Amino acid sequence: MATKAALETQLAVVAGFENPRVSLEQYPTPPELAAHVVHVADLNGDIEGRTVLDLGTGTGMLALGAALRGAARVVGVDVDRAALSTARQNRIRVGTTTPVHWVQADATRSPITTTERTTVVMNPPFGAQRGHEHADRAFLATAAGVADVSYSIHNAGSQEFVEAFAADNGGEVTHAFEATFDLERQFAFHEEERKELQTEVYRIVWNAGRES
Repeated sequence: MATKAALETQLAVVAGFENPRVSLEQYPTPPELAAHVVHVADLNGDIEGRTVLDLGTGTGMLALGAALRGAARVVGVDVDRAALSTARQNRIRVGTTTPVHWVQADATRSPITTTERTTVVMNPPFGAQRGHEHADRAFLATAAGVADVSYSIHNAGSQEFVEAFAADNGGEVTHAFEATFDLERQFAFHEEERKELQTEVYRIVWNAGRES
């Protein structure tokens, strides 16, 4: 298995959003964070040989990380056509030979159904914008319906919410760890050129051990 540092280097070529939309909270997942999440998932046997679904894939960072780690196939779902166009270009930059499919659709109403062992990786909206509080709830609901196991990135302080949601939907949080999200200035209302956000990553097994 390649090292986490090697995966981060491979993902460093992934381009972000050309015209990010604040309503969708389009912040590119940093390569170091994506490499961390995918590496942990791989160590837990949740990537190699599996179908991996990236909900709200954006420009493909997590999806391509999974592809580089030997997933059987990867599906990236996003509502933004422009972001998916960049994701297709990023696949060429990364050079993976894993089958990767880009699907334009609402990730909270995923059109993907499969009987294969499926892992979801996602960096859902944190719900930071007024009127979009708990936007990550709908993404977790989709994961609960399609995945054996999921990895998701959330704002700091989400533990109680994520654990309660998982328990109410036949899931169990098995791993949780803190991670830094390096956020570069993208929108006019950002006052700093760069800011570090504290985030939390959760591994959830769904439907009482479908993965076994």
